[in-house]
Amino acid sequence: MTDFTNCRELGPLDAARSRHNWARSDVAAADDRVFAGTADGHIVSFDSALDRVQWDAGGDHRIVSMAATDECLVVGERGGDGTIRVFDTETGDQRWTYATTDDIGTATKDSLFFLPYVVDVAVTENRIVAAARRYERDGEKRVWSSVVLGFDHDGAVQWRYRAAASPIALDTDGDRVAVAYNRCPEPAQDGLVVLDCETGDAITTWDPELDAERRVGDVVFSGDDIAVACHGDKRGYLLDADGHERWSVDLAVKQSVGDETVYAYPNHVCVADGVVVFVTGNTFAESTRDPDARHPQEHTVFAVKDGETLWTHAIGGFARGVESVSERVVVPSAQNFRRRSAETHGVHVFDAEGGHDETTPLSGIPTALAVGDGLLAVVEEPVEYHDEEVTHGAYRLHSGTLE
Repeated sequence: MTDFTNCRELGPLDAARSRHNWARSDVAAADDRVFAGTADGHIVSFDSALDRVQWDAGGDHRIVSMAATDECLVVGERGGDGTIRVFDTETGDQRWTYATTDDIGTATKDSLFFLPYVVDVAVTENRIVAAARRYERDGEKRVWSSVVLGFDHDGAVQWRYRAAASPIALDTDGDRVAVAYNRCPEPAQDGLVVLDCETGDAITTWDPELDAERRVGDVVFSGDDIAVACHGDKRGYLLDADGHERWSVDLAVKQSVGDETVYAYPNHVCVADGVVVFVTGNTFAESTRDPDARHPQEHTVFAVKDGETLWTHAIGGFARGVESVSERVVVPSAQNFRRRSAETHGVHVFDAEGGHDETTPLSGIPTALAVGDGLLAVVEEPVEYHDEEVTHGAYRLHSGTLE
């Protein structure tokens, strides 16, 4: 069962609206500490019960990616120079910083979508890895500049991997780094690139077999294999170490509902006890941004083992991530901009083999989630739907244990 009882206010924050926001907070957990990265740029270390602030490092830009070990905390920003910052977890001393704009360039427009964005970060025994991107428009052409960086723990860049594409997530098993690219305007760019963690050399690549700009939504290692949530064909894959397909499953593939052809992107994937778990998002349609129909597998969790679906579970709202620990899977569910009901707000816990265990409701929307060293931490943000005058929830940090 989930013991999810500790709560801490994080200050004022404009309420989210009916559609889900771009990331503006993040959270990490390690070494009996919970680290919150806030929309106003603060990085705060709390004890596990959230009773005491251990240190607070201020900043100017929203914190959108975090990774923690017992020794260091890595954070990535959206805005400004797209800075990566590394802290000592115990003292809060800043060890080093790096401006990703040195690699991807500066914003060409003062608009959120154009700001440099450190999409994801990770820590291994010898490396700190980060992926950053920047977007601009050249007439009618969309242009993405991105870099994956491998640092030693003292902040020296050991390698770079550049691409004219949009990275959305990365994972590492210590020896390899898998990078998911969800938008690839150039046909030659692959949706999945696997790099050597030590050298940055490309080991293997993979792409769905279709001609589309949308490619891969998320990636995770499963032993030697690699699980992929594919944006291109809305399916889930398990690949071997060489990028060859072991199995694939339909998730929220295109189908006709009434007069519309609808689909939903598989946005997240994790692995728990040998089971691959995928999570889908909002319904979209070929002909309109706001279809009347709903895809029957929108906002759904799928558990797959050996290519066979063990179970599915509808969570009702948009999930910003998924985490696993041992045989448990944790999925946060935020707003559903079509249903517009606080009933979709909550944190769901699943047994990888058996399915749904429990759901903890939240007043606001869970927008960031972390598990580590027995801790479970969630950032809640306030939300106000456009057709009602009610603010649900507040800007809060929750912590507890996953038993």
